[in-house]
Amino acid sequence: MTTLQLIQSRKQEIQSPHGGLLINREPAKNECEKLLKEAIQLPSLTLSKWSLSDLELIGIGAFSPLIGFMGQKDYQSVVHELRLANGTIWSIPITLSVSKEEADQFEIGEDIALKGEDGKIYGTLSLLEKFGFDKSIEVKHVYGTQDRNHPGVNKVFEKGEVNLAGPITLLKRPDHSSFSEYYMDPRETRKMFQDLGWKKIVGFQTRNPVHRAHEYIQKCALEMVDGLLLNPLVGETKEDDIPAHIRMESYQVLLKKYYPMDRVRLVIYPAAMRYAGPREAIFHAIVRKNYGCTHFIVGRDHAGVGDYYGTYEAQELISKYEAELGISILKFEHSFFCTACGNMATEKTCPHDSKDHLHLSGTKVRQMLQAGERPPVEFSRPEVVDVLVKGMRQRES
Repeated sequence: MTTLQLIQSRKQEIQSPHGGLLINREPAKNECEKLLKEAIQLPSLTLSKWSLSDLELIGIGAFSPLIGFMGQKDYQSVVHELRLANGTIWSIPITLSVSKEEADQFEIGEDIALKGEDGKIYGTLSLLEKFGFDKSIEVKHVYGTQDRNHPGVNKVFEKGEVNLAGPITLLKRPDHSSFSEYYMDPRETRKMFQDLGWKKIVGFQTRNPVHRAHEYIQKCALEMVDGLLLNPLVGETKEDDIPAHIRMESYQVLLKKYYPMDRVRLVIYPAAMRYAGPREAIFHAIVRKNYGCTHFIVGRDHAGVGDYYGTYEAQELISKYEAELGISILKFEHSFFCTACGNMATEKTCPHDSKDHLHLSGTKVRQMLQAGERPPVEFSRPEVVDVLVKGMRQRES
């Protein structure tokens, strides 16, 4: 094999990013320092935690091929067609919404310093567009409901009524020091997979502790691939979700005792949770593709909340776009613990009556913990429950 053929072969082994190019909107360190000093003189805008996480994920390439907050053509196309204006599959609007009063402070063509709630400058926006949008239409298409009891819908209605659009420059990453050991950007995960010799990598998204049903489908997936990227979301979630630091401790305990450590890597996903169900399943798959995954797990009610989405609605929607997405989707049945079998199973593998089935969910585990109940071993590993109980008690004290 020639050198050229070897290089081409290696390139083919690495998952191509969505849109074909892994975006990098971070200048070199010395350039960042210069731009940060200059940004002090710019008009400024304070971002919500949600928008700050979007800024970071655009900047590091997790949201490739986006280079900034969406303009009107991309926004309208995503809302109505699940595509960017150029035809690339994309399911969730990534926008920077402000009040009309805030929007009036900025002129098209100028640069804006983007600050966090801590007052620090994290980046800049080169303002190309300002446009109004209909929140009721957005939530109807993206979330499938206009009910404000839906946390994602409520977030949209709380936003300002004008979107600011344009390319961003990420000058400072938000602080993830609590999870620094587990923070990697897409370039780093891709290199890690290459160094490990993994050619097939399955990604798993979660905002919950890993319960026995999760463990079951993850290990089924591991039979098909070289490695698992456990990629828990640690950004903004709804109030009754278990806090990220408690979940992270539970993941570490579980992996240490019950997983082959040479075949699993734990890396945080510093995004806000949308709870957009089927559309967010597509979005999560795109992001994991950018992190270098070749496969992605979509199980029961992926990214759902309450009863807004059907059990397998996410699988049904993502199946329509799987060929275009360029990442293999592993679809799993609703798994349960069968007391007659004495292990985890699904309707495909278990012959016993439903009375023998204990159905698991992150919601049930949360409800039990909040009620002061200890989830049984059929729901969660005892070591995981110990961490969760301890964490919830500390949270309440």
